Amino acid sequence: MGRTAGRARGAGDTMTGMDAAGAPSVPGRLVRRLGPGDAVMIGLGAMIGAGVFTAFAPAARAAGSGAGLLVALGLAAVVAYCNATSSARLAARYPTSGGSYVYGRERLGELWGYLAGWAFVVGKTASCAAMALTVGEYAWPAHRHAVAVVAVVALTAANLAGVHRSALLTRLIVAVVLAVLAAVVVACLASGAADPGRLATDADGGAVRAGGVLRAGGLLFFAFAGYARVATLGEEVRDPARTIPRAVATALTITLVVYLLVAVAVLAVLGPQRLAAAGAPLADAVRAAGAGGLDGVVRVGAVLAAAGSLLALILGVSRTTLAMARDGHLPATLAAVAPRVGVPHHAELAVGAVVAVLAGLADLRAAIGLSSFGVLVYYAVANASAWTLRAEEGRPARVVPAAGLVGCALLAFALPVPAVLGGLGLLAVGLAIHGLRRLARRRATGARRGS
Repeated sequence: MGRTAGRARGAGDTMTGMDAAGAPSVPGRLVRRLGPGDAVMIGLGAMIGAGVFTAFAPAARAAGSGAGLLVALGLAAVVAYCNATSSARLAARYPTSGGSYVYGRERLGELWGYLAGWAFVVGKTASCAAMALTVGEYAWPAHRHAVAVVAVVALTAANLAGVHRSALLTRLIVAVVLAVLAAVVVACLASGAADPGRLATDADGGAVRAGGVLRAGGLLFFAFAGYARVATLGEEVRDPARTIPRAVATALTITLVVYLLVAVAVLAVLGPQRLAAAGAPLADAVRAAGAGGLDGVVRVGAVLAAAGSLLALILGVSRTTLAMARDGHLPATLAAVAPRVGVPHHAELAVGAVVAVLAGLADLRAAIGLSSFGVLVYYAVANASAWTLRAEEGRPARVVPAAGLVGCALLAFALPVPAVLGGLGLLAVGLAIHGLRRLARRRATGARRGS
């Protein structure tokens, strides 16, 4: 624990010098330029994205009833709250890039940190592809893969221009998307097609099923999983001990209210069965409500939302890649930081290239399932790390990380079998790479000693 505290103090000392000078005091470090408003908007941009336009349909199919869908939404929100609280407390303690990769390494050991980082990079890379494909599906379905690749290239370029510019762009996107969602809610609830009875059960009066609710919760978690994006940017946020916890809580609360309103509005018009079969749920809902003129507006909103999420996701994945490269788990060149704009340009280019390939080849539903599994593993490590915090280190109430850890496990293994098996397979690959690297280092050390 002494080693942990020493590392934390060292990071804090470095960051203080950085803030005072207005530029990195150590070569290779990032610049603290994000304030509270920027931090909240980055969180909102990561959460209020493609998920609200796509996740309700498969979740309704899994839940089997309107009540089941709403319960699943609440379950996903509770798990998200626990994860967010644990992540925020840890981010205040370790205000550096990397998120749960850093927390797991510092609190649980190198292997757990590596596992979290690998799960995050794999899961969120899949999520980036899903967001890009959503852009293609809504913008130009006949050429969705080509449009998806173009979106990845454009938004990677925006991130390379500097995180502050990315935050400004995210703020604009969030404002437009919130306006579109508000129009959908008003159009649905004010129409004669809205029936509150559709919120209770399915057409056959079926009851809420526990297994279906868990699976739906796992799918809806995909729509929430952006609340801790600010934590992965801990090295670029001003006054992280105050800004990060407040920004995470604010962004999560706003998102939950928005999702609840949208879910109620769409269910009231379509009902669970029609919602489950919908290809574009929000567009179908406004047409069913007699507001077909909003269809184009909803499609534009979906494109902007997915683009905003993709922008923030590339930002977060590149920062975790940067942290893992600094520690030797990924090629050292990925730790390079552009001196002029202060961004990890090699990591962002590498992430953008991988996502562009996936966006050109992958299936949207498979990408969503894999993303959910990887991200839930990542936050399981965050909750386990938060459990080890002492009271003087800002530990949350014990029930929070415990509930978050159990919730992550339940939702992860309730996902469709292909997603679970694929996720476990990729985790096994990552652990094998880690083991081989450790073995190579030991042999190299032994050879040096022998000589």
